[in-house]
Amino acid sequence: MDFHRQTGESRIARAARSAQAVLLAAGLLALSPLARAQDAATFVAQNGVKVQPADAAQDSWHVVPSVVPTVQKGNVGKEMPQDHSQFPQLKGPFTSPEQVTKACLSCHTDAAKQVMSTIHWTWKAYDPKTKTLVGKNHVYNNFCVSPISNEQFCTVCHVGYGSTDPNKFVPFDHRSQDHVDCLVCHDQTKTYHKIPFIGGNPAMEKIAVRPGCGEVYGTDKPFVEPENLANIAQHVGSPTRYTCGQCHFYGGGGDGVKHGDMDSSLVNPARAEDVHMATNGLNFSCQECHKTENHNVSGSRYVTDMMFGDKQFMRGNPHNTQAASCVSCHGQTPHKGNDLNSQIQAATLNMHTRDIACETCHIPEFARGGLPTKMEWNYATAGKLAPNGSPLVINDSHGWNTYWGVKGSFKWAENVVPQYRWFNGVERWMNVGDKVQDFKDTNGVVQLNAIEGSPTDGKSKIFPFKIMRNNQPYDTQTGILAVFHSFGFDKDSYTMSYDWQTSIEAGMKAAHLPYSGHYGFVKTDMYWPIEHMVAPKTQALSCMQCHASDGRLQNINGVYMPHRPKDHNTWLERIGLTVAALALAGVLLHGLIRFGLWLRRRGH
Repeated sequence: MDFHRQTGESRIARAARSAQAVLLAAGLLALSPLARAQDAATFVAQNGVKVQPADAAQDSWHVVPSVVPTVQKGNVGKEMPQDHSQFPQLKGPFTSPEQVTKACLSCHTDAAKQVMSTIHWTWKAYDPKTKTLVGKNHVYNNFCVSPISNEQFCTVCHVGYGSTDPNKFVPFDHRSQDHVDCLVCHDQTKTYHKIPFIGGNPAMEKIAVRPGCGEVYGTDKPFVEPENLANIAQHVGSPTRYTCGQCHFYGGGGDGVKHGDMDSSLVNPARAEDVHMATNGLNFSCQECHKTENHNVSGSRYVTDMMFGDKQFMRGNPHNTQAASCVSCHGQTPHKGNDLNSQIQAATLNMHTRDIACETCHIPEFARGGLPTKMEWNYATAGKLAPNGSPLVINDSHGWNTYWGVKGSFKWAENVVPQYRWFNGVERWMNVGDKVQDFKDTNGVVQLNAIEGSPTDGKSKIFPFKIMRNNQPYDTQTGILAVFHSFGFDKDSYTMSYDWQTSIEAGMKAAHLPYSGHYGFVKTDMYWPIEHMVAPKTQALSCMQCHASDGRLQNINGVYMPHRPKDHNTWLERIGLTVAALALAGVLLHGLIRFGLWLRRRGH
């Protein structure tokens, strides 16, 4: 669903918006805390709005950060002033990437230890809310399902070096410090690439690109040339959106496939796509929000906080300096006003922040940088070959890949309106080995990360999500969702055999799970929180985009929607109207009697 907005507003549109704000504020007079406010100024004060100097060049209200972020100095700072091209230990030549790491560690002595203690290395984390282990190696997803048995391919997005033998995986905790990959995050040349199927190593010789995998190899050529490690090592610096994006933009097997709100358009985004990362605007790096200390990057896909009590998640607070959230800069009352009317509007908006996440209004659509995101995947259709024996490939009129023989069929979309849910930060992840029957919803769809929340628990906010859907294999006898060997050059991988039985058997064996030999396919859903691609304030959602009978929140409980049947009690409303009509009739009758008596007195 596309929403095309004008970049400017006419005076009439602004007047209409102001009138809408006044009407909305009037409609909310029956609600607390406005009902308890004795006048508009009191209401404004109660909701934390302070008068801002009037500026005719600005809109009638604007968002101002409550705390101005400052650059934190430390082991990983914003600036790396040293010219590494002058360091003799980086001159090379290097015959292996591990030699580069050893050279780095000669100065940055603790860096490898720090990296090896983070989720970027371990691929696992502890969720204190559910008291379970999470991370790539512990939970299912509905893209490539699991790295287990596919590590030599998947570690193209790991911050380490493994074995270059496609059939030999070295566990992360068995690797030495020189196997930490410094260049993948700190390269400034934009030439460094880790190659799939060889354990996350860069090319040290000319390597042929597997057909259909050019995007993962980082080239559109039939081969990749060996890396000039010395040149790259001499040109390092703080991580950039490009270096972070080499993994996070391409997760799930391609550009924009997985997250929906992250793709390569964010390397150089326009302000309309993201106000924080806009190249000609604030130009934030990833670590401006994801503050980093000792190589530990703040913010986690697996642990999300929705409520921020007593400002403990404000940036700079001693309780938590690593916050990565909107309120870390903007606070709980981000909307400000210049005059009484705009202050009332801002206060009304601030009242919404109790129940609505910032992202809900300020990210109206995702995948809006000119690149689509994958919305559906169907493994059950995989296995079809072209007449020449290669995997069948079908592209639609956009050039989007809608079928590939080694993966199945896909559906893509761009400018996607999110799905909205009450969310309290708790996700019940389906761990590897769990059974599908324990995670099915009322429609029989397996929820890989069932989210929790309600309008009454006091912990939830309405949050935007991308919901990824798949149809993936499981053991019909045990109910265990299958781990299968997708990628490899061996006969057991699906990309070589096109045989589900063989690839599932190999994957389940690698995961140390039983397999009955009988498989089927089951529908799965996976929730992806939408937190990037923040639009300019002029493109934030309007009142009627939500508070309408067919608005975005029409299926959300706990929110009043005009004309929505469940928000109305017909008999109660009829009784109320009747009482109101009788009261009006009584007033009119009383007025007529008084008028008649006045005429009678006047006649005398």
